[in-house]
Amino acid sequence: MNPQHQPPPADDSAEEGVAPACVMSFNASDASGAGGLAGDIATIAAMGAHALPVVTAIVMRDTAEIFDRHAIDGDVVAEQARGILEDVTIAGWKVGFLGSAEGVSAVAEVLSDYPDVPLVAYMPNLGWLEEDDLQSYVDAYRELILPQTEVLVGNHKTLTDFLLPDWDNERPPSARELAVAAGEHGTRFVLVTGVMLPSKGKGTEQWVDNVLASAQGALTGEKFERFEASFVGAGDTLSAALASLLAAGSELQAAVGEALAFLDNSLDAGFRPGMGNVIPDRFFWALPPGEEEDGEPGEDPGSGPQGEPDGSNLPRQVH
Repeated sequence: MNPQHQPPPADDSAEEGVAPACVMSFNASDASGAGGLAGDIATIAAMGAHALPVVTAIVMRDTAEIFDRHAIDGDVVAEQARGILEDVTIAGWKVGFLGSAEGVSAVAEVLSDYPDVPLVAYMPNLGWLEEDDLQSYVDAYRELILPQTEVLVGNHKTLTDFLLPDWDNERPPSARELAVAAGEHGTRFVLVTGVMLPSKGKGTEQWVDNVLASAQGALTGEKFERFEASFVGAGDTLSAALASLLAAGSELQAAVGEALAFLDNSLDAGFRPGMGNVIPDRFFWALPPGEEEDGEPGEDPGSGPQGEPDGSNLPRQVH
């Protein structure tokens, strides 16, 4: 060995700092920085964890809409993940948009080798995909990802279309009914956002609920007042925050409450970098006093890394 390249002698007196929990995120590259891997990295870092980002697709978009997407080859996705997993001990998984049915299969195979690591899976609105691509994707997701999922996160309408596509009751399904449907595929819990609540009278505020549920019933949740404004990246923010908290050892119900509060504050400090939608500010807590921007409350947490709205807006919590 070249003596110039020898490592320094070990110093037993030097103490390494405690490493943060490491969370591996499988998601799309989103050049807008609103959601996808960019949103996951920012959120995971803001929660005090360390992000291990694995690219599953490249999404062409701006802050208003999606133009196209290119899925990454499944073998390349798996190789990215396994190279890091041989070196780093992870404490949590976050799954976002996986690009294709092939990508779903590749990620599911990696996940299966670590059954004790909690998985938070976010199902965005994928109505922008071609019908054949969409069907093969959701079929693979149900079969391969849901059986390994601790918490499935998504907007009420998106999860209804995904879990109960034949629902024909005039009454929308409850969070518990969605949890029962998810449980049939092996998922333990669902975090359902944007559940519309009946208005108390004409001209009064419209409220929505965000509910954590199992097949036995609702466990916890937070109500928000609905405002007419659109964000992009809210769903990725919520699910990445929850994955980080679980990775750090938080109890599930407490983690859900903290993740919802984090999302609320991120939206409250949201900003508009372009001509499209507003982006959550995951580092709202780092702004100097007096420099916080007025929030533009809005979007539903069901808009995905691509930011397409699910048809209802995520309300901001009333403080």
